[in-house]
Amino acid sequence: MEPPYDIRQALDDIGDDVLAGMSPRDALNRLLRRGTNGRDGLDSLRRQAQQRRRELRNQGRLDGTLDEVRELLDQAVEQERQALFPIPDDSARMAEAELDALPKDTSRAVRELAEYRWRSPEAQQTYQQIQDLLRSEVLDAQFNGLKSAMQNATPEDFERVRQMMSALNDMLDADARGEHTPEDFAEFMENFGDFFPEQPADLDELVDQLARRAAAAQQLMNSLTPEQREELANLMAGAMGQAGLADEMARLQQGLQSARPDLQWGARSPMDGEQGMGFSDATGALAELADLDQLSEMLGQDYPGASLDDIDEELIERALGRAAVQDMNQLRRIERELRDQGYVQKGGDGLRLSARALRRLGSTALRRVFATVEARGRGAHDVRDAGASGEITGASREWQFGDEQPLDVVRSLRNTVMRTSGRTSGERTSGPLRMAAEDFEVVETERRSSAAIALLVDMSYSMELRGTWGEAKTTALALHSLVTTKYPQDAIEIIGFSDYARVMSPNALVEHDWDRVQGTNLQHGLMLARRHLDKHRGADPMILVITDGEPTAHLAPDGFADFAWPPTPETLAATLAEVERCTRRGATINVFMLDDDPRLVAFMQELGRRNGGRVFQPKRGALGEYVVEDYLASRRGRRRAG
Repeated sequence: MEPPYDIRQALDDIGDDVLAGMSPRDALNRLLRRGTNGRDGLDSLRRQAQQRRRELRNQGRLDGTLDEVRELLDQAVEQERQALFPIPDDSARMAEAELDALPKDTSRAVRELAEYRWRSPEAQQTYQQIQDLLRSEVLDAQFNGLKSAMQNATPEDFERVRQMMSALNDMLDADARGEHTPEDFAEFMENFGDFFPEQPADLDELVDQLARRAAAAQQLMNSLTPEQREELANLMAGAMGQAGLADEMARLQQGLQSARPDLQWGARSPMDGEQGMGFSDATGALAELADLDQLSEMLGQDYPGASLDDIDEELIERALGRAAVQDMNQLRRIERELRDQGYVQKGGDGLRLSARALRRLGSTALRRVFATVEARGRGAHDVRDAGASGEITGASREWQFGDEQPLDVVRSLRNTVMRTSGRTSGERTSGPLRMAAEDFEVVETERRSSAAIALLVDMSYSMELRGTWGEAKTTALALHSLVTTKYPQDAIEIIGFSDYARVMSPNALVEHDWDRVQGTNLQHGLMLARRHLDKHRGADPMILVITDGEPTAHLAPDGFADFAWPPTPETLAATLAEVERCTRRGATINVFMLDDDPRLVAFMQELGRRNGGRVFQPKRGALGEYVVEDYLASRRGRRRAG
């Protein structure tokens, strides 16, 4: 049974990053990278892979088999010299001369000694160890675990290996032609399954295992110096040729490379350690290095269309162990639960927050703001009247056609009883009560006046550079949540402005990604604000502006944004002209400045003088408190005015 997961905590973690200014995609990715609930995330798993890679790189050198062959060769020659020294005849001196003439190239020396008639049985046995070593290293490099099985191998053992490779090559050829069947693989495993302790389930799995090691062996050869590569290749070819395996091994290498051309067959992977490694061990290390490189790329998730589903569980377990698999499974479950519970949606550009998650995000933003705002009354800007929406006054009145107020059930029934009880004649009636239209009374309520709020948020790149964007986003989401949930009779619209202005939904606001565009086009923002106010003619107009800079752009006669810094007189005049239009419309413009630049302060003071609105300069972290409290204060003021 899977352990419990706190999706709410994951949502709050995502929300914290979004409210700090991140896009939802970045916030979701960050959650997956850092992990949660005490489990490692992608970044930690990637660090583990990189640490393991460093350890492997420092394990040893790749030319260990050459060193071992040289040592065995020197040992065999020395043993032979010791056996020849006491022999007085000319044949012993000829043999010594032959040993003296051996080439310095190890592979050529080994090849020339293949026909040498050894006088020392010990030397002959040591020389045979070279052939056994090379064959076992080559076979174990290709077929993991075969080295121990091939110790003291007989010609019959090598013949069975040859038969296995021949059958395998035939199966690869059939697969390339599209003729391979599962029955063929089952028969192969029945005959030769003891060569494959990992017990692959099908040919694809077997090819994957063998091709990874074959590619690693090729990378090993590529990483040697040309001289080392030639020596080792000649040694292995000679050893495999003597065992009758050379042709089938070459055929297998070609078949595996054709089956998996995506592997790094031409890559080089040098090792940095001091101790020489055998060919088989070095091949295994390079295969693991290739796994770690592939895993590191997957864990990075920085390629188009990246997904946690891309990360191979078997690859994780091979490279990092079972605990890493459990960490990955948790990340996948978190992602799945966020999607299944309707908090995130998968689009073409990755995961996105759903409307449900955005509502929670708005509530979180509002809670943050109210954590610093002291409650000072309801702020309901109400007008005493029998309206369609408001608080109950305690009074009631006779129902009239068209009324939408709730019925006062108690008083309506009382009217029916009194009407049917015969009070005027002193007689009571019997039977069920029958209500008439004149019996109904409706509850009297206070009707709330509505407001139209345009919240203008500066989205110029300076907001990101100064670190004020996260606070502005939080404030906008908090006010939007407050208005839509607590005061639904009010109409709020968020307008973002930079070089141009545009209406922003909460989703667009949190999804906003930065373009390094120039311009703070407050004029265009005020134009869109007036359009919003015009749609709600019966509502009290209110414009709130959050900005960190003076206007530096306006719409030219051709409709395109005209940017200049410092601001031109034309930009300032166009912006103030729009301020005048909003003022004539009856809208109050309250400005919240996020910088103390003298020119910004001077312009906003002039704006306030012309409009009659107020200019605030909240401290860092207090913007939400200022904006929300200003909105609530305006509601209280309208209530008193009503």
